[in-house]
Amino acid sequence: MKVKNILVSQNAPAEFDKSPYAELTKKYSINIDFFKFFRIEGVSSREFRETHVSIPAHDAVVFSSKTTVDYFFSLVKELRIELSEDMKYFCTTDQVAFYLQKYIQFRKRKIFFNKNNNPKGVFDLFLKNPDQNYLLPCGADSMGTQYVEFFKEHDIKYTQAVIFKTVPADLKASIDITKYDMIIFFSPSGILSLKANYPDFEQGEDIAIGALGAPACQAVKDAGFTLNVEAGTAQNPSLSTALDAFLKVNATRKR
Repeated sequence: MKVKNILVSQNAPAEFDKSPYAELTKKYSINIDFFKFFRIEGVSSREFRETHVSIPAHDAVVFSSKTTVDYFFSLVKELRIELSEDMKYFCTTDQVAFYLQKYIQFRKRKIFFNKNNNPKGVFDLFLKNPDQNYLLPCGADSMGTQYVEFFKEHDIKYTQAVIFKTVPADLKASIDITKYDMIIFFSPSGILSLKANYPDFEQGEDIAIGALGAPACQAVKDAGFTLNVEAGTAQNPSLSTALDAFLKVNATRKR
């Protein structure tokens, strides 16, 4: 297998020249293109009502990203819900917690976040507040989150609420998929978009597929593809290190 052209299924880094991707293009004389395979849309108020989830019935909300914060408060506004002054907010990082100030007064609310910025550290906060009824805003393709397993294990009340969904982008209009020797995925949504846009796509022996993170890696395998590069592991924690190891053997040319 010889790799010359790589397609990365996300937007290009803001400063590509300073990114690990730039180093790889120079080191192995490869071409890397970026194109996000899907877009995110918030669910409508009608769609949310059909789930019969009551936001005010909960004591606390868990936020794992700024995206979740944006879509949650957009939905609250559309539904004309008045959030209780006693509502608690649990955030996986301080960045997410501070981002909440865009929508609420930081000092007037009870906001909890893991000060070590380890997303799993928020579990300790849950254990210190086991009597809350937690609301988990999430995307339609992330229903089986690690939080659900944790709440079930510790018998803590929770409700998942789908507030946004991913929609495949129109790849056919912008991408000639046949020119690429390798495709990199970051989520199951990317795999779904590939299959939606190119239903006849076959990996064969000449196309490598890589993925970052357990969900994306599993989605590649579930789709029947061969996973050539697995990133987010102890051996290859980052995509750049995983790609570097793969390209040492499979790049068409090295400088």
